[in-house]
Amino acid sequence: MKKINITTGLLLAYLAVMSVIGWPGKQEAPDYKQYFLIIGITLAVILLLRFLQVYRQKMREKQKTERQERD
Repeated sequence: MKKINITTGLLLAYLAVMSVIGWPGKQEAPDYKQYFLIIGITLAVILLLRFLQVYRQKMREKQKTERQERD
């Protein structure tokens, strides 16, 4: 589980840095709607990846315990 937390943390830090770099406030006509939509979609993808990582980890542990019970 620790590796999953590290991966998620790194992705969230990357999103934060990219959000600061891409801030549209200095443009003549900033498009905040598109900016926050992209951030929201990226955050949703990060959370989906975390969910899939946790699910796969649980499935691996389940298969491992089933193998041990058979032997």
